Amino acid sequence: MPSTVHALWTGGDVLRSTRAAATLLGGTGVIRGAVAHLGVSACWVVVLAAVDRRWRLDARRGAVAGAVIAVVDLEVVGRRFPAVRALHRGAQWADHLAFGALVGAVLRSTVDGRGGVRPPPVGHRPRRVLAFPRCRAWR
Repeated sequence: MPSTVHALWTGGDVLRSTRAAATLLGGTGVIRGAVAHLGVSACWVVVLAAVDRRWRLDARRGAVAGAVIAVVDLEVVGRRFPAVRALHRGAQWADHLAFGALVGAVLRSTVDGRGGVRPPPVGHRPRRVLAFPRCRAWR
């Protein structure tokens, strides 16, 4: 979000970072860039969830983790890709910090102090999960 706001504020291309992400998959275009960006983000969420098992994350610690991710994404891997290297550094770092803070906050809200999943709020009725899809053949 910060890089999008930066692009809108400065009159830049809002999809530039998405197109730059496409180069990670050896191509160009918004769709390939979105796929690359979602894949990289999903991998980092898995990593942060694993880190959260050992060291409890919250928004503040998540932002620190986002800074570590920015070093890896932008300064180590991104150096090899001219389109990524050409992106505005401050806006990209802000994106990574915001991503880490958001993931940390979400992890904190779904895990109790002992590392278990928090129970649903009082009065909450869980949805019934069916073993098989509802269809006439299963009735």
